[in-house]
Order: sequence, then structure tokens, then C-alpha cells
Amino acid sequence: MILATTKTLTIVGKDIHDISSFYAEINRVFMAEENWKLGESLDALDDMLRGGYGAIRGYPGVKLVWKDIGVARSSLGLEATRTYLRAKLERPDLYNVDWVNDQLAALEAGTGQTYFEIILEIIAGHQSIELVFDELSPIRPAH
Repeated sequence: MILATTKTLTIVGKDIHDISSFYAEINRVFMAEENWKLGESLDALDDMLRGGYGAIRGYPGVKLVWKDIGVARSSLGLEATRTYLRAKLERPDLYNVDWVNDQLAALEAGTGQTYFEIILEIIAGHQSIELVFDELSPIRPAH
């Protein structure tokens, strides 16, 4: 069933302190009525934003308001990204170590994306989602 209206959802950035709390917030916003939760995965986030399940299922458009964007941007910035990438290095059986090292080197050189920037890129890849930043906490360039 396709609903005729746009769904508005709000992410509370001040509740995001690290990658785990980001997914807790995503689950609160998008998955509250599901009997399962989204795992800590960028691929899973991308899949969910396609709209096949969760709070946006059936909606042709979504207005996603992200409050306190500066808090989330900081919490999912360089340090969180380093931690995320270094954890992958501990599992060479699952992850391409050379790729991860390249990502870390780019991050340290100031040319790589932070976890926050990757999230924004994923959201931007979904034309049905309009991302609106809370006017009280404007986003600023990362570099």
C-alpha cells in the first residue's frame, strides 16, 4: 500500500554520542514498530532508507529533520571513524585490510570521509528523502 503523503521523522542529534547511539536513535525513529532492530551497518542503513520496512514503508517521500546536527557531526567525526576502521583491522578474515588502511590514511590526511559524512552521502543517495537540518545547529564543512 502506497500512502499519498510525505512522512516527517526527526533524529535527535544530542542523543548521538558514538556509532552505537546513532543506531539506537535510528532504531527509535525508523524501527519502533518493527519487531527487530537495524544492526550497526552502513549497508543496513542504506537498505532501510529504500523504504521497504520501518516507519517509512509505503511513503513516497520522507522529510527527515535532524536536530542538533552539530552534536551528531562531532560524535561521528574523526575519532569515531578511526575507532570504526581500526575495529575492522582486527577482523582480517572479514574485511579487506588494505582498503581499511587506505581509508585510515585518507582520514588522517584530511581527504577521507568521517562516519558522519558517509551517513550524509547515503541519505543523499535516496531521492525520496529530504534531509533538513535543525536551524539552531547548522552543519559546517568537515575540513
